[in-house]
Amino acid sequence: MTDYVVYDVFTDTAFGGNPLAVIPDASALPEDRLQKIAREFNFSETTFVYPPQDARHTARVRIFTPTMEVPFAGHPTIGTAIALCDLGRGSDLVLELGVGPIPCRVDAGAAEFITTHPLQVTHSIDVADCAACLSLPAQDIRTDQHPPVMASVGLGFVLVALTGRDALSRIQTATDAFRQCADKYPSELDFAILAYTRAGDDLQARVFAPLDNIPEDPATGSAAAALTAYLSQREGRSLSLRIAQGVEMGRPSLILARAEAEGGAVSSVAIGGQAVRVMQGRLTL
Repeated sequence: MTDYVVYDVFTDTAFGGNPLAVIPDASALPEDRLQKIAREFNFSETTFVYPPQDARHTARVRIFTPTMEVPFAGHPTIGTAIALCDLGRGSDLVLELGVGPIPCRVDAGAAEFITTHPLQVTHSIDVADCAACLSLPAQDIRTDQHPPVMASVGLGFVLVALTGRDALSRIQTATDAFRQCADKYPSELDFAILAYTRAGDDLQARVFAPLDNIPEDPATGSAAAALTAYLSQREGRSLSLRIAQGVEMGRPSLILARAEAEGGAVSSVAIGGQAVRVMQGRLTL
């Protein structure tokens, strides 16, 4: 039997944030069971931990959504780092992910990781397509700050600025429109959207990935990293942002994001937040 733990991530309160299943030692699990286990948990991600390929690092971590393996994601990185720290693996960790080694620091139930993966902007997205996906009128989408784009620092998301909280609250996803956009704007993820409003350094966000069996995600660190890097590069300065997410779902989350900019280019992004353990058990496989 194989042990697992479940953490709620980007929150200090049980049943808030984004749930994550962590398999601290997946070495005995058959390869063909990994996706099935992730689908059984049916969280937005499940992580499987293995011995590191480089002995200087803490662990190798594989991340699965309910439908696919992904090279990088934020709340699995934060949650896995805190889980391993709680299991005695130390507070300074380096996790080997699909995008390379990611350093993490854990302190008092919170963690922060830093990625230097370069910002990539792969698509400009038509306003009409975004509006159709979110079931909003086109005038609810702001283009004065930036047009809708697909951006990534390891995992791609469509970044859509909205006119206000009212528009954010009225979103209803249209799955057929998401399918059409997935064909029109191909990426490594099945066309996911981060929609947000901004007031200074405070953002309210919602993330939708219905084609990956994630109708709405309560906290998405990889999307927050892409957004922070993109805004930092557009503004030509370093940024520190507080991103609230999951409020409309009843799972409030808080993501702390920093981007360091040098010479108008983003050199690194840090994502931080808290996590609490809510379950533990064993896989009877």
